[in-house]
Formats: sequence, structure tokens, C-alpha cells
Amino acid sequence: MNILLLLSGLALFLLGMNIMGDSLEKISGGRLESVLEKMTNKQYKGVLLGAGVTAVTQSSSAVTVMVVGFVNSGIMRLSRAVSIIMGANIGTTFTAWVLSLAGISSDNFFVQLFKPATFAPVLAVIGVFLLLFAKSEKPKNTGAVLAGFSVLMLGMGNMSSAMSTLADSAEFSSLLIKFSNPVLGIIAGALLTAVIQSSSASVGILQALSLTGSVSFLTAFPIILGQNIGTCATTLISSVGTSKNAKRAAFVHLYFNLIGVALAMALFYGANAIFSFDFAQNAVSPFEIAIIHSVFNIFATLLLLPFSKQLERLAVKTVKSGNDSMQDKYIDENLFISPSYTIEKCRELGFKMADSVNESAALALEMVNNYSDEGDKRLQKLKKQIDEYEEILKGYIIRISRESISKDDSKKVFLLFQAVEDFAKAADYSMKIAAAKKKIKDIALSESALGEIDEIGCVLKALADVSTGSFRRNDAQLAKRAAELEDSVDSLHRRFKSLHVARLESGECSAALAFKFSEIISGIEHIADHFAAVSLAVIEVWG
Repeated sequence: MNILLLLSGLALFLLGMNIMGDSLEKISGGRLESVLEKMTNKQYKGVLLGAGVTAVTQSSSAVTVMVVGFVNSGIMRLSRAVSIIMGANIGTTFTAWVLSLAGISSDNFFVQLFKPATFAPVLAVIGVFLLLFAKSEKPKNTGAVLAGFSVLMLGMGNMSSAMSTLADSAEFSSLLIKFSNPVLGIIAGALLTAVIQSSSASVGILQALSLTGSVSFLTAFPIILGQNIGTCATTLISSVGTSKNAKRAAFVHLYFNLIGVALAMALFYGANAIFSFDFAQNAVSPFEIAIIHSVFNIFATLLLLPFSKQLERLAVKTVKSGNDSMQDKYIDENLFISPSYTIEKCRELGFKMADSVNESAALALEMVNNYSDEGDKRLQKLKKQIDEYEEILKGYIIRISRESISKDDSKKVFLLFQAVEDFAKAADYSMKIAAAKKKIKDIALSESALGEIDEIGCVLKALADVSTGSFRRNDAQLAKRAAELEDSVDSLHRRFKSLHVARLESGECSAALAFKFSEIISGIEHIADHFAAVSLAVIEVWG
């Protein structure tokens, strides 16, 4: 029964952390990740931001994996990633401080208020109330954070209860004595953290165990150091199949922890051999474990931050330069740990696609007046790029749609999907206009026909600017202007077709040219339809 209680406690602990992290991500809407991405080259800012974002997201693994993704995508330089990784190690100690409240022992009323057993049920009631009765999304997400924290603390309580009977077990005591061996302690901490993929959770397990009074300082110290090494496993796994620099970022994380652990071990055990610390055999409390965890990571950061360039060089020597076989990615796979951030990156890619479609339409119109093989090659290149954007974005949109995302993010995904469809079709018609002109490239259209194409082309350019602008800014008011411009294009299309029929009947234009002219202005009209459809989607979503 104790084993079942322990496993259920661990399950609830991990579930609570997961709920908290997901809900905090929805509240932030990708803003925390954007802060990381826009880091300056000041090292201390990197440390502070890495620590802050990790404290909020409750996962140093998530932040370091995200940093690997940034480096892989070329968003962040390797040198800039080093300080953020160090900061993430400090930020992950925040959870240990919260969990240390479980070890408070006093009959004072106000002290008792700070115990999780007192405030966690209250937070659970508030959280569930917000989840059930709040109408807007932000209060619901806040409720999920509170409920997740309460589940986490319930799991912590179950683990503590399951381990309470171990205090009087001779077998358990002898096992703990073995872990006081520095090497075995480090291995145990590293393996536990690597298996459950969370240093916060493994430290929480150690804190729950410490409530039995059986864990001495000499036992806890190497295990905590090993837990910091174990958290590197997630980062190393995430770097598989990435670029050279992304792999180097993962190794920076590993080397930082390995060197930090080696220095802390040498310093503590060397000093203990000389001064024989009296407290070494004393039982540690959850609060003291939180102190050890924080002091180690702050110590390692202060010591190694001035040597960040040397860490970077060590990683470069480990992952040597050479031809990088990985194809360039627009959005790195590692960034999928944050759906909101991925949506923002997809939108940015959608903006690039819109610009390329806009350019292809303008180039197709230019080629009607002045066809050239260079222009045709440029148009072919743009079309290939647009097709790549379409394929990549549709793949990401399908994956994002399976995630639990906020209503605003759902709107963004819906609009992006509609826009990608229409932009791709608009690009197809640009190619058809160029193909029609290519067949008659040695035959000049009449001045009247060219003037009409210029006139309808000017309206199309205005419509394209309005449509892509409304899409970029989620501006429903600007999108409404696109409907007026589309009506103008439709009106000009009908009028110019009638005028062209008259030219054909009068013999001013040949039958061969007549068909090509019709293809060109019909292509313009179709491009206008698809640009306008994007604006209609903007109105539908944000109007």
C-alpha cells in the first residue's frame, strides 16, 4: 500500500506540474518565449531572464530545450544561449522553495497559514470555482494554475505519507548510507531525474523523503548534485538530428553542470576533510534541501559565467565543424513544447508567404508589359518558395490543432489556415498570367489592352496591400476596405472584357491575342478574389 501511495503521489505531483506549466503557457500566450528570443548580448540579462522564465514555466528542461530550438533555427547565437541556460538552472530551484513550505513546524497561527496543508485546499476550491464558473479564458487558466498547484501539493503529501514509515526501517537506513557515497549519490540523483524528466520533481521526491528525518546532509548533497546532471538528458535528446550549433548548446548545458558538480564536490569534501563539519551527519529538512539546490546553482553560475566563452569553445571542440547535413528549418521541432510560441512563429512565416505572393503578383503584372527570361526565373523561384511555405505551414497547423490551445490562439490558427489556402491559389494564378504572356512574348498587345491591364493591375496592387496588411495586423476595419477594392476589380474585369470583344470584332486584335488577354485579366480577377477572401477571413475572426 505504501508503494501504491508513493506512486500515486508521484503521479499527482507530475500531473500538477504539467497542468500548472500548460496553463501558465496559455496565460503568457507565447510572450515569455518571445522575451527569450529577443535577448540582448548582456550576460547578466540572459541569466535573469532564463531564471525568470524557468521559475514561471516550472521547467528548466523546457527552457533549455527551447534554447536548443532557437539556436537550431538561427534565431539565437550559441554565445547568447550560454547565459540563458545558466539562468534556467537557477530558476528551476523556485519549485524547491515552494515545496520546502511543507517542512515548516510551528504552532503559531500565522506560520501555519504558510503550510501547503493549510492554503492548498483553499487554492483548490478557488481554482475549481474559476474553472467551472468563469466565462472568459484567462480566469479559467488562472483557475487551472491554482488547481494544478493544489494537485502538486497533494502529490507531495502522498509521497511524504508513503515515506513516513521508512524512518524506522533498518534496510532503508542502510540504503541511504550507501548514497552518502558521493559517486553513488550523484549517479542515483542523475538517473532518477533522467527517468522522470524533471529535476523539480526529483528534488520534490527528496524533500518528501527528508520529512522522515532519515536523510542526512551527506546523503542529500551528492543526490542534489546528480539531479542537476540528470536534467541534461532531456536537452541532449532534443538535440538529436539538429544543427551543429544546437548540439553544442546541449553540450554547454551538460558541461556547465558537470564542471559545477566537480567544483562543488571538490570544495565541499575538501573542506569537510579539513574542518570535519558537524552538520554533515545531521538530518536535512525540505527547506535546507532548497537552500542546497539554490546555492549550488548560483555558485556554479557565478563561477562559470565569466568563462562562458571557454564553455562554448569546449562544446565546439566536442561537436566539430563540418558539413551540416540537416536541412534548414523555418521552425524548429523543439519549439513545439510551446504551442503559443509556435503559432506566433507560424504567423511570421505566414507573413513571409504573403509578401512572396504579393511580390509574385506584382512581377506577373510587370511581365505582361515587359516579359523577360530573368523575370520568369524569379517568378518560378518565388512559386517554389511559396509552395514550401504552404507545405510547412499546413504540416505545423495540423500538429498545432491537436494541442490544447487558447481561444485567441485557435482564432489565429483558423485565420492562418484560410490565408495559406488563398495565398497559395493566388500564386498559382500569377504563374498562369506569366505563362499566358510567355506564349505571346514576341507579340505586343495593343496600347488599349496594355492600358486596361495597367488600370486593373493598380487596383489589384492596392487590394493586395490592404489584404496582407489586415492579415498581418488582425485589422478587421482595414479588411473591410478590401471588399470595395475587389468590387472595383470585378467591375473593371467585366468592362474590359466587353471592350476587348469590341476590339476583336473590329479587327483591332487577333483571335490568338484575344484569348491570351482574356486569360490575363481573368487571372488578375482570380488573384483579387483570393486576396479578398483572406480579408473576409480576418473580418470573420476578428470583426
